[in-house]
Amino acid sequence: MNKKRFGIDIDGTVTAPSTFIPYLNEHFKKNLTIDDITEYELSSALGISKEEFDKWMKIHESNIYKRAELAVGVHPVLSEWKNEHDLYYISARPSDFHELTRNWFIQYELPYDHIELIGTHDKISAVKKHGVHIFFEDKHDNACSIAEACGIPVILMDTPYNQEPVHKFVHRVSDWNTAKKVVKELL
Repeated sequence: MNKKRFGIDIDGTVTAPSTFIPYLNEHFKKNLTIDDITEYELSSALGISKEEFDKWMKIHESNIYKRAELAVGVHPVLSEWKNEHDLYYISARPSDFHELTRNWFIQYELPYDHIELIGTHDKISAVKKHGVHIFFEDKHDNACSIAEACGIPVILMDTPYNQEPVHKFVHRVSDWNTAKKVVKELL
């Protein structure tokens, strides 16, 4: 198998999709579960404006990123791939969190070749710039736009908030072990 460059989102893909829920429940006095999050935009589940959510996020995001838990099964899969492929993490996190993010990767002993925090959900130019062969994502519209614009397969981690129909290059998977099987079939 030839070495490929994998582009990997962080939040909701490498981190557990439910990462934000305990913080939202505590602050907003809710009792949400991951099944209650049917849209990527969290403000709608909270019944607040996007502006209110953005203010809350600015205050709490560093703590949430610092304490984020790994998605189930991600560590063994990425550890296996580290010698076979290049692992490029491309995240919408603001670039201010680069050191915090790198330290989180070190804390969890997650392999990486490159971490890029682009501060926007539009990842197409970064995917093209780095010559990514396969991308891993949890945000539905990102997965579809990357697949279409870049002509590459995208592995979409299945969550309640990304259930819309997908582009023909998008492969919906339930977990990282299934992602590993799909990647093996694609390569």
